[in-house]
Amino acid sequence: MDKEQFINKIKEFNIDITDNMLKQLEMYYELLIKWNEKINLTAITEKKEVYLKHFYDSLTLCRVIDLSKEKTLCDIGTGAGFPGIVLKICFPHLKVTLVDALQKRITFLEEVISKLNLQNIECIHIRAEEYAKENRDIFDVVTARAVAKLNVLLEYSLPLVKPGKYFIALKGNEDISLAKNALKILNSEVIKEDKFTLPIENSNRTIIKIKRLGNISLKYPRKNTEIKKKPL
Repeated sequence: MDKEQFINKIKEFNIDITDNMLKQLEMYYELLIKWNEKINLTAITEKKEVYLKHFYDSLTLCRVIDLSKEKTLCDIGTGAGFPGIVLKICFPHLKVTLVDALQKRITFLEEVISKLNLQNIECIHIRAEEYAKENRDIFDVVTARAVAKLNVLLEYSLPLVKPGKYFIALKGNEDISLAKNALKILNSEVIKEDKFTLPIENSNRTIIKIKRLGNISLKYPRKNTEIKKKPL
């Protein structure tokens, strides 16, 4: 996906991308490639592939939600900043929190934020379940790209979401029926399951939009060892 194809395709999401946003994405790409020589951030390095599989793919979240109407967003297990950094660039009004357990990735993200002069965005070096224990009910949107099986991901993420707001999982193929028990325990429901194929390469994608309905027991999330040993 070249830059023109990228610009044209994201118009489908009602994203009016500016020259400054495009410049920031270009700088982001250059930093990603530079840092990838030192630490393992991504196996995808060819420019057209990054625009398709990282930049465009991150923005597919907009298929299920109008981010212009939301104020706060948390990206769990953000890795190299997908989708969180891309969403921040294209929706600069959002207050964004990036959470990752690896300090090297956090250091990279902090440089990206500094070089791109992004405001109202923070990186936090912490495990997702530990962050959720201390930061309950504060985000309009929580998202994660891949990271873990959905029933595990829900326990990490839903306690962070304000009641009445949304967790959005960006996945490949996944059987969401396996998360029914987790959804019930965590007082939430799937309100949209959007299956589609990524342009050009036609790989399968699923976006799962989940609404938090009300209170979640303070026992969740549990410790990581418990979550892995006995997923909901």
